[in-house]
Amino acid sequence: MVSDKGGRAGFVYKTRQSVYRALRRKGMPKSRAARISNAGLFRPGRVRMARKGARTRQRRGR
Repeated sequence: MVSDKGGRAGFVYKTRQSVYRALRRKGMPKSRAARISNAGLFRPGRVRMARKGARTRQRRGR
């Protein structure tokens, strides 16, 4: 589990640890997984990510 201590230990909010671990299981680098999971701490961030993902999938024809 990534620390929520910050600094050299890295930082991911406690409530977003499960998201971080899921992204890591998919093979994502630590820094990128942390950035994505922290971005979704509040609802507007999650909505923005969902819309971006939908646009990407639509553009790729999925």
